[in-house]
This record gives sequence, C-alpha cells and structure tokens, in this order.
Amino acid sequence: MSKLIAIVKDIQSCDNLNIVKFDFFGQTLSMMSLELNQNIKIGTKVNLIVKPTHITIAKNFSGEVSYSNKLNTTIKEIQNGKLLSSITLSIFNTSIESIITVNSSIKMDLKVGDKVIAFIKASELSIGSINND
Repeated sequence: MSKLIAIVKDIQSCDNLNIVKFDFFGQTLSMMSLELNQNIKIGTKVNLIVKPTHITIAKNFSGEVSYSNKLNTTIKEIQNGKLLSSITLSIFNTSIESIITVNSSIKMDLKVGDKVIAFIKASELSIGSINND
C-alpha cells in the first residue's frame, strides 16, 4: 500500500455517500466513501492509502480525465519483472508505488527521473488511520 499523509479540509455528505477532500502539501485529494469514521472531522490529520495497482501513470499527458486525483510526480525507481513493473514515484518527499504491466512501461519508455502524472480515482483512495503525530 502507498501511504499519503494529509489533512481533512472538507466533507460533503448525502444519504450514506461521503466525498472527503484532503490537503496534501497544498494539493487537493478527493475520496469517495460509503462509510466514514465519526472521528474524521475537518482538520484531522490522516494516513491515506491506495493500492499500487490502483495508481495509473501518464507521461506527456494533456487533456481532461474523470480521475479526481492528479499528482505530478517523478519516477524514482523502476523494477521490471516478467509481467509487471513496480514504479516508485516521488512527490513532496513522499514515495508512492504504481504497479503496471511491463508492456506499458516499455511502450511509455519510462525512465528514472521522468516527470509523470499519477492518477487515483476517488473511490480507490481510503483513510487507513488517523495520524496522531
């Protein structure tokens, strides 16, 4: 799991659906959730988690997409296996991992140091825990 430390900045609720917005080093991240811990309030520092297989990478991207979360990152490390590539991305001294196919990694000509965009759907981001630091 990739972990991002963020602060809750807005909560919108309708019936059982919650859209929670977070501040991550000045960037807004959004999460969609059917359940929300009652201790999650505006100003709460949290550890957000996302599975590496749920982080999409785009290189030389321009245009609009429906992903709520778009992070400008730098490739820190690439580990190619037989079928999958583990791509370590760096943003604000935080490392996150994306797992994509080796074919995609080769097709995109990914290299350490490349500037790429990491996309995360709001439904794939979740609160792992409240950060008490």
